[in-house]
Amino acid sequence: MKVSFHVNGEARALDLDPRVTLLDALRDHLQLTGSKKGCDHGQCGACTVLVDGRRVNSCLSLAVMHEGSEITTIEGLGTPENLNPLQQEFVSCDGYQCGYCTPGQIMSATGMLAEAREGAPSHVSDSLTGTSELTDAEIAERMSGNLCRCSAYPFIREAISRVAEAEEK
Repeated sequence: MKVSFHVNGEARALDLDPRVTLLDALRDHLQLTGSKKGCDHGQCGACTVLVDGRRVNSCLSLAVMHEGSEITTIEGLGTPENLNPLQQEFVSCDGYQCGYCTPGQIMSATGMLAEAREGAPSHVSDSLTGTSELTDAEIAERMSGNLCRCSAYPFIREAISRVAEAEEK
């Protein structure tokens, strides 16, 4: 089945079995291996990408569902020479430990920050309307779908908090 979408700003067309997940299309067909296959059940978040600006566990989503979509992977955020602010803060705060979950964490944080700016509440938000302060508890809740086996959570939350504070200025 033919599917066309934009990946990291580039038009891409693939002829895929309709059962191929978005994760496998990215990794195996487009050689974008930054998104990781962790649990393959949508429980760890290592495969998180942005689809039309929203966080998606790409292991649970079929590639053919995203005809015409804009997909952003970790490879589309920055380069080693010009890191995205979240990438830079993950390095500065040592929020990557072994690094396996890091692409998914950064992609999820990117989507989460956009959701927070738009006023989307979380389960711990004080209000269902308006924006909530991104406290440590708020960030932890919003990032709860991304697991880190190294338990670098305090450093990950610090990195996200730094970026959120910089965006407010």
